[in-house]
Amino acid sequence: MAHKRWTKSPEQLRPDAKYKSKLASKFVNCLMLDGKKAVAMRVFYDAMDVISQRVKDKPPLEVFETAIDNVRPNLEVRSRRVGGSNYQVPMQVNRKRQQSLAFRWIITAARDKKGRPMAQRLAQEIVDAFNREGAAMTVRDNMHRMAEANRAFAHFAW
Repeated sequence: MAHKRWTKSPEQLRPDAKYKSKLASKFVNCLMLDGKKAVAMRVFYDAMDVISQRVKDKPPLEVFETAIDNVRPNLEVRSRRVGGSNYQVPMQVNRKRQQSLAFRWIITAARDKKGRPMAQRLAQEIVDAFNREGAAMTVRDNMHRMAEANRAFAHFAW
C-alpha cells in the first residue's frame, strides 16, 4: 500500500521576525497574494500597530491569538450520501482545519470590506473577532447553528 506523504511545512515554518510567533508567520503566509510576502508582512504588522492603539490593555499578539481562538469552529457540517439522499452531517473539526478555517474567514471578511487600506480592515476584523463579533464570528456561528440543526443526522458520521 502506498504511503501518504505529508509536507514538512510545520517544521519548516519560521516564526515571524517581530513577535517570534509561528501562528503570526502562518497567518502572513495565508494573507499573501501572488507570492508577495513583504506586502503581506507590512499589512499584518500595520494591522498589529492599529490593534495596539485600539486595545490598550493587551499586547497585540495576544489580541490576535484570542481572536483566532474565538473564530475557531468546533463543529462543521459535511455532506454525506446515504441511501440515495444527501445529509448534512455534523462532525468535529480537527485542530489544523480549525486554524485554517479561522484564518480564511478573518482574511475573507477583511477583504470583503472595501474603501479602507487592508491593514485597517484586517485590524478591525481581528478586534471584532477578539470581542466575539464581526463577519468572521457570524460565519462561525452560522456553521455551529447548521451543525446544531442537523444533530439528528449525527449518527451518519463514521
